[in-house]
Amino acid sequence: MPKPELEFFDVGPLPWRPVAGWPGVYEKTLSQDEKTGDHTRLLRFEPGVVTTETLTHDFWEEVWIVQGGLIDVAKKQTFTEGMYACRPPGMKHGPYQVPIGCVTFEVRYYPK
Repeated sequence: MPKPELEFFDVGPLPWRPVAGWPGVYEKTLSQDEKTGDHTRLLRFEPGVVTTETLTHDFWEEVWIVQGGLIDVAKKQTFTEGMYACRPPGMKHGPYQVPIGCVTFEVRYYPK
């Protein structure tokens, strides 16, 4: 089933769930397609989170920083509230340091 049709609703009551293998990182799934793995979520990094791995994915990832910011250690760049990224499959990013905390809005989808 594709992502469900959803009209505006309050996402506040949706639960924040820990992201496996990422201490201090939580996700709130807004919508998802169970068949393809496409999904939209909020991702929250607690202040002080440090990740250790460089990431690459087999899916497209669009990310908008809603609150706070993070530092891409490999790129030696700080990304802050209001900034946006569009990452094609295979694009390297991270590891990250998150000194003040960060909330991102993410859309992930697989190439057709």
